[in-house]
Amino acid sequence: MGRLLIVADDEFNGSATRRGLELAAKLGHEVDVVAFTYASLKSLKVTQAKRDSLRKHLLSERKKVVLARINEYRKRGQKVGLTVVWEKDLARWLIDQCQRDGYTMVVKTGSRSASLFYTSTDWQLLRECPAPLLLVARQKWHSVKPVLATLDLSSKAPTKQALNRKVLGEAQALAQTLGVELNIIAAFEVPALLAELDLVDPLAYARDAKEAMKPQIRKLAKQYGIPESTFHYKRGPVEKVITSYAAKVRAQIVVMGTVGRKGVRARLLGNTAERVLQRLKTDVLAIKP
Repeated sequence: MGRLLIVADDEFNGSATRRGLELAAKLGHEVDVVAFTYASLKSLKVTQAKRDSLRKHLLSERKKVVLARINEYRKRGQKVGLTVVWEKDLARWLIDQCQRDGYTMVVKTGSRSASLFYTSTDWQLLRECPAPLLLVARQKWHSVKPVLATLDLSSKAPTKQALNRKVLGEAQALAQTLGVELNIIAAFEVPALLAELDLVDPLAYARDAKEAMKPQIRKLAKQYGIPESTFHYKRGPVEKVITSYAAKVRAQIVVMGTVGRKGVRARLLGNTAERVLQRLKTDVLAIKP
């Protein structure tokens, strides 16, 4: 039995709480909910005892709100642990907690915006959180159905192929538990500069890329007992291919691998998961190697 850590929403109708409790019930996982609250009290011209009293009051009020939301969405007989934390740095607290307690998954409502000089909590968790991260969409497509696994079938690197297997295994298990179809998509790009300089024939390159993927598809299909017809591959930028295909099939969860970069390199380049997240209108489960 696994354990889910749900980050209680401050707003947005409790999207993460509702989705996390639903998934935990279907997966048979235990549930912990953490609620954060924080306010700078140092500038108040009051005694330390008064500050402590205010902090205690704010924590108590937050607990009441979150507990009411848990009681609204929890399933019959479902036990849920609740911790209310006075903490400003959500990402660091969650990363440390996952390193200590080894959660199966962290569930959080997604905040999908970032800039060169600002790294949101979600981006930091994508890069550093050791547990799989489910970012729940605030607004979703209507009538969502399948689980969609995204694979990098163009790479021969052992680490990428291992991540493919991890993503596919997680996606297959989710689809079976939720009782929905599994779809698989892989994207490949023709190097734009080479095409512009007429150094490659785009059609021939695409044909060769598809042929190169077939051995991996056959191997994965056999290993996981999945029909080869479940695997789809399209030419184009990865984020556009995944987004358009997810919209086409109305995926309820997109499962994808993410490699956490840090520092300036991460800020300048980002990674595929982050670029996809800025476009998708569905839940995304990010898996690390």
